[in-house]
Amino acid sequence: MVPMADFVIPPPPQASLPVSGAVGCFPIRRVFCVGRNYAAHAREMGKDPDREPPFFFMKPADAVIHAEGTVPYPSLTSSFHHEIELVVALGAGGHDVAPDDALSLVWGYGVGVDLTRRDLQDEAKKLSRPWDWAKGFDASAPCTPIHPVADVGHPDRGEIWLRVNGELKQHGDLGDLIWSVPEVISAISTAVDLAPGDLIYSGTPAGVGPMQPGDVVSGGVAGVAEFSFTVGSPDRRPA
Repeated sequence: MVPMADFVIPPPPQASLPVSGAVGCFPIRRVFCVGRNYAAHAREMGKDPDREPPFFFMKPADAVIHAEGTVPYPSLTSSFHHEIELVVALGAGGHDVAPDDALSLVWGYGVGVDLTRRDLQDEAKKLSRPWDWAKGFDASAPCTPIHPVADVGHPDRGEIWLRVNGELKQHGDLGDLIWSVPEVISAISTAVDLAPGDLIYSGTPAGVGPMQPGDVVSGGVAGVAEFSFTVGSPDRRPA
């Protein structure tokens, strides 16, 4: 580590989320996201959900924002989609973690939305290009405060839902995850060293779809947390 006094410009702020019922914040190191981890969502995306090996993409830590107030409509898109997910916050790290040991790394849980510029993602898929512009843009990962394990346990069953302007769009149960949270943690740890501060967006149920400026988006996971935010006006939305 380089001493702070030796930085040639001021270091960026530490990305973080509030902790439910606490004064302090949860620092964010990296953000891992699991693709197509509910069978019905895999089918709606045109894929076979029969426990194919899990795959992952990442978002920048500072893409995580509080799931409240106004969330901006991003540039470069006219197809801005919601994907609600259980978020896993790690308080310990490891490499090659066995599934049976994986939950010992978890500090708490939240509820987040993997926001997606779907038109950019579709184009990237056609051209066999990375998803970064579709998934890793500014403010693309709203999340509730983190709730400690001591308060919510380790949820492996329970309703997960999202509404747009009060209309139910996504609905499922954590028990429908193709790869469980311990299996997801274990799989990530075979590729990289996990560390305290890592977040994992664990996958979304079926029903992903578009949001428009002014829409009120709400959702939650039973026994964990709920949220509500409004989609803001676009700055440079394509005609």
